[in-house]
Amino acid sequence: MTHHATESKQLLSHTIAEWACSLQYEHLSPEAIQAAKLFWFDSIGCALGGSQQEDAKILLKHHRAMGSGNGKATAFVSGFKTNPVDAAFLNGHMIRAMDYNDIYWKADPCHPSDLISAPLALCESEGLSGKDLILATIIAYEIEMRLCEIGRPGVREYGWHHATLSAFAAPVAAGRVLNLTTDQMVSAIGISAARTFCPGAVTAGKLTNMKNMVDPWAGRMGAESALLAREGFSGPEHMIDGKEGLFAVFSHVQYKGQPASFDGEELVKDLPTSPTSHYRILDCGMKSFPIEALSHAPLTAMMKTVKENKIKADDVKEITVEVIARAADILGDPHKYRPDSKETADHSLPYCMAVGLVDGMVTPLQFKEQRVLDKSLIPIMDKVKVIANDEFEALFPKFQPSRVTITTNDGKECSTRVDVPKGDPRDPMTEDEIAVKFTALGGDAIGKKQCEKLRQCIMNLENLGKLDELLELTIAG
Repeated sequence: MTHHATESKQLLSHTIAEWACSLQYEHLSPEAIQAAKLFWFDSIGCALGGSQQEDAKILLKHHRAMGSGNGKATAFVSGFKTNPVDAAFLNGHMIRAMDYNDIYWKADPCHPSDLISAPLALCESEGLSGKDLILATIIAYEIEMRLCEIGRPGVREYGWHHATLSAFAAPVAAGRVLNLTTDQMVSAIGISAARTFCPGAVTAGKLTNMKNMVDPWAGRMGAESALLAREGFSGPEHMIDGKEGLFAVFSHVQYKGQPASFDGEELVKDLPTSPTSHYRILDCGMKSFPIEALSHAPLTAMMKTVKENKIKADDVKEITVEVIARAADILGDPHKYRPDSKETADHSLPYCMAVGLVDGMVTPLQFKEQRVLDKSLIPIMDKVKVIANDEFEALFPKFQPSRVTITTNDGKECSTRVDVPKGDPRDPMTEDEIAVKFTALGGDAIGKKQCEKLRQCIMNLENLGKLDELLELTIAG
C-alpha cells in the first residue's frame, strides 16, 4: 500500500492538485491580481455582447424550459437564477459567443476566460469573496495555458479541439473555490477529463453553434466534477500521464514520422508559489477588435499612424498594407472590397481599415448591417492596397508583422510597422481601452451608466466580501 501511495505521488494530476490546493491569495503577485481583474473586465464585456447572440438566447430558453430556475447562481443579463453548474455553462457561453474574448496560442490555442465562469458561479453560490474568485481565475489561466504549451505538436495538429485540454484545467480552478483536498482535486480532474475529449470537427469545415460551445462545456464539467468530488465521488488519478490517459492515447498518433508526445515536466515546472513568481496570466492576450485574427496587426498599425499624424479620412489618397502572404490572400481578395454581411465584413481588411479610419474605432457597432452596407465607405475601401511581404513571412507566428503606409492628398507618406497586434501582452490593452470595448458590447444590454458602475465593481474585486453586487450589475434593468 505504501509503495502505491508513493508511486501515485509521481502522477501529474497529484502534482497539479497539491500546487492548486496549497496556493493562497497571499502568494499571488500584484501584477497577476491586476491582470485577473482586467481579464474579468474584458470577459464580462464579451458576455454582455454575447448575451445578444441568437445561440445564447436559445440556451437560456432551453434552461428555462428545463425548469432549473431556482438556485443561488445568476446568469448574466437575464438574471435567471439556477444551480452553479448551469450558471457556469450559460455565462461561459456568453463570454465565448462572439469569439471576442482572450487568446493564447502556443502548440495549441486557448481562451482561458472560457473557464472562469465556473469559479464565479461557485463563489456566488457558496457565498465567497472577490479574493477567492481572483485566486481561482489565476489558477485557471496557469493550468490552461501550460497545457497549451506542452504538445509536441499540439493536439489540434491531428484533429482534436483544445477543449480536450480545457477539461483538465477547469476542475482545478473550480475545485480550488470549493477548497477540495488534494485527493478530491485529483478525482475532480479525472471525472472532468474522462468525458470531455473533443474532436476538431467543431471548428473545421462548416461552422455551427457548437464552435463556441465546446470550451464552455468543459468549464461546466469542471464545476460539476468539483462538486461531485467534494461529495466523495472518485475519478481516475492517471488521466494525464498514466495508463491509457491523455499522453498514452495520443502517443499512438504519428506526426511527420514521429509519435506525438507531451512534455510532462514542462507542465509542472516552476509552478508559481509567491508574489515574486511569474504567473502565466501575464502572458495571455486580448482581442482589441472583433475581427479576423490576422487583421489585428494591420489595423493596429493604421490606427497608430492616424493618431500620431492626426490624419483625417478626407486627407487620405491611398493606404498600402504590407502583410504576410496568407493574410493578403484571405483578407484582400476582390470580393472583400464589397462586403454585404457582418461575416464578410469582419474578414475584410479593406472594410475594417475604411471604417476604422472614418469612425476612429472598430467595435461590434461597426458591423451592424446599416454600417456594413453604407455606400460612403466604398471609395475609401478602394484606396486600400493589400500586398504580401516575403520578409514578414519568416517572422510568423512569433510575430505578426504588418506595415501600413498612408499617402495623403498633398503627397506626404506616413508609415507604421507593427509586429504584435494591440492586445498582445507585448502591447497590452489599457483599462481605458478595455472600457471602450466594454461599453460598445454592454451598452445595448445593460445601458452605459450601468457599464460604468460595473467597471468600478470589477476593478475593486479584491475588496468584495461577496459577489452579489457584481452579479446584480450584470443584469439588464
